Amino acid sequence: MAPSIASVTVAYNAERRLPRHLESLLRQTHPLQEIIVVDNASTDGTAKLLAQRYPRVTVLGMSENLGMAGAWAAGLRYAALEKGYEWTWTFDDDSVPQDNTLKTLLQGRDSLNTMQSEVGILAPMPVHRQTGTHYRPALWRDGFVKASSELFRQPVWLADLVITSGCMVHRDVVQKIGLPRADFFMDWFDFEYCLRARCHGYKIAVVNDAKLGHEIGNSRMVRLGGFARLWLDQPPWRHYYYSRNLAYIAWWLYPNSHTKNFALKYLAKVAGGTLLFSPRKLACLTNMARGFRDGCHGRLGIRLRPNGSSSRLA
Repeated sequence: MAPSIASVTVAYNAERRLPRHLESLLRQTHPLQEIIVVDNASTDGTAKLLAQRYPRVTVLGMSENLGMAGAWAAGLRYAALEKGYEWTWTFDDDSVPQDNTLKTLLQGRDSLNTMQSEVGILAPMPVHRQTGTHYRPALWRDGFVKASSELFRQPVWLADLVITSGCMVHRDVVQKIGLPRADFFMDWFDFEYCLRARCHGYKIAVVNDAKLGHEIGNSRMVRLGGFARLWLDQPPWRHYYYSRNLAYIAWWLYPNSHTKNFALKYLAKVAGGTLLFSPRKLACLTNMARGFRDGCHGRLGIRLRPNGSSSRLA
């Protein structure tokens, strides 16, 4: 018997991006039982677009911007806990799966045979549409490490960390480990959720042949010392959450010397790239320092918003 599957897309001011994304969901060769969009307090024509062009889509309207973390939690609560769908396929609003991505994901899970029941999260291979760069899922060894080329060549392999967009979460995972941490607001909340699932014994399966067109932030190719790499040009407010939430993971959730050293080295690399490539160096580095301090002291919640406003929380 085919599992019940709903999709959950987090949308924020996505009037231009949503049509391509939603049309890709409607074209899936394995149909979805329900398509759900969490409108994260958009201020453009997102709500009007959904009402006029996609009346069959279920819209969960948020009264304020809860960030990707809070909106993802709201979508999972509705799909997995309230409606009881076996699988929830989750997305950012700019992601575009191929027409057969869902079918390929399910076939990949079926190929695991007796291990199927242990898989709590299924993930495709995200690909940057313009450059063809793969956002490879990672392994966790008191800090994340890149998967080897050998794993990358296998049809299905087991990872520890995958991004939100494109991943399928089983209902049992949500019931057992709870919802994503809304107090992260943005960044690292998906990795925290993956680590929590792994700690509870669930496996995360990556299906390499299941492709997902995706972009993480404002990406562009940069060159340094003869090497080209994809640089994510994030706004200053995101540098705050990026630094804070990683520091919180290392100092509060997995507090050992190896994880702390990893976090320090990783953030130092981000800071170095910011100095070299960001047009807003001072603002980004200032927010990174503030975020690192708050993360080490366990201060979470919504403290900076995309519009630049700040919140003073106790």
